[in-house]
Amino acid sequence: MPEFQHPPGGYVFIVTYGRSGSTLLQRLVNTLPGYQIRGENNNALVPLFDSWRAIVKSPNIFGMRAQGAPSSSSHPWFGAERIDPDRYAAALVESFVRTVLQPALGAQVSGFKEIRLLHDPEHFTAYLEFLLQVFPKARLVFNTRNHADVMQSGWWRGQDPERVKGVLNAAEAVFHAVHAAHPDRSVLLQYDAYTADHAAFEPLFDLLGAHPGADIIADVMATRLTHAA
Repeated sequence: MPEFQHPPGGYVFIVTYGRSGSTLLQRLVNTLPGYQIRGENNNALVPLFDSWRAIVKSPNIFGMRAQGAPSSSSHPWFGAERIDPDRYAAALVESFVRTVLQPALGAQVSGFKEIRLLHDPEHFTAYLEFLLQVFPKARLVFNTRNHADVMQSGWWRGQDPERVKGVLNAAEAVFHAVHAAHPDRSVLLQYDAYTADHAAFEPLFDLLGAHPGADIIADVMATRLTHAA
């Protein structure tokens, strides 16, 4: 197996909810030279994060690692002092990139977009912090849309409006909190703003350090997506 190397330009993750324009953003970012942002993966990375988190949140493992003394074979946590959370996280990320993202030869930036929300705000926030921590040069692109339009689109239609509003408001609170904590590694976009005025994409291009031509933006915005049908 060839030696693993991260894409030199790092990673970009588009984080949003369904029917918000995420596929449009994915297509737009993929027009940038060297960018290869994959589509959804059903939150396949979340269980890997949870596995790593089970280690770093364990007081037993933390205590044994801090003590450093070898444990005996009769100890209920035998060998826990040898667990290396950083190496484990790196191995999980390598496996995910190799087998799920599979950046093409020559890709400078990899990543994915996902619309599946984690409904516990603390869990969601910790997961996003994990992305920034373990993926080199990771950047987060948060995307929102007018809630009334979201609720009239796709699978949201027919659900209890108050429940949907609560889900969207909770997600956006996490988006804003993480962006406030990492303003140089994230951006907040609003569908209604950039569809009305393409200049609203400028913060995204500033974060990515690349800019497609106006004709490319216009072409992406004019292309009707049919996957929702």
